[in-house]
Amino acid sequence: MHVAIPLYSGFTALDAVGPYTVLAFVPDWTVTFVANEPGPVTDDQGTLTLAATASYTDTPSPDVIVVPGGASTFTAMTDRALTGWLASAHEHARWTTSVCTGSFLLGAAGLLTGRRATTHWALLEKLAETGAEPVRERVVHDGQIVTAAGVSAGIDMALTLLAQATDDATAQAVQLAIEYDPQPPFESGSPQAAPAGLAAQAMSLISAVGRSR
Repeated sequence: MHVAIPLYSGFTALDAVGPYTVLAFVPDWTVTFVANEPGPVTDDQGTLTLAATASYTDTPSPDVIVVPGGASTFTAMTDRALTGWLASAHEHARWTTSVCTGSFLLGAAGLLTGRRATTHWALLEKLAETGAEPVRERVVHDGQIVTAAGVSAGIDMALTLLAQATDDATAQAVQLAIEYDPQPPFESGSPQAAPAGLAAQAMSLISAVGRSR
């Protein structure tokens, strides 16, 4: 199984690295970071760089596509090389997926019209502008399209796909191997559970990401 993760300047690292870690753990699965041209691509903090080892042209038909979100997602929506590749590669993929605001890139490629989909809670309603039906769930599976909510949800999505592609035992073994056993110190991982006023503070943190780049 070949998985392609497209990188663009200003992507969120965990959106890409979380699913990568899950899916690259499986024997006979290959995960490739791709971009318009091979080379280093810097994240939305401006301090971490991943190397794309293949171009879009080199990777016309991956089995799975995982699109990360990031502070520069809305700029990337105008990247015709990226959205064109998504639209073309989607025709051959078993699953085309996104993490966080990566769903907006699927929308820019024309892939969400009439589909149930999710994204980061702060932008969920805006997702309707892509033609999607916004759904407040951690992982949303609508046929060939699979979308995950904000950032850390990409790990959940990757495990879900792995179970469907192989079996529950394989996905569970990978979960155990990476010791993915979330026990957060606070019950504040969603707007519904967070204390009053915390959403505004979280939004200020989100807005600050990428400003110094």
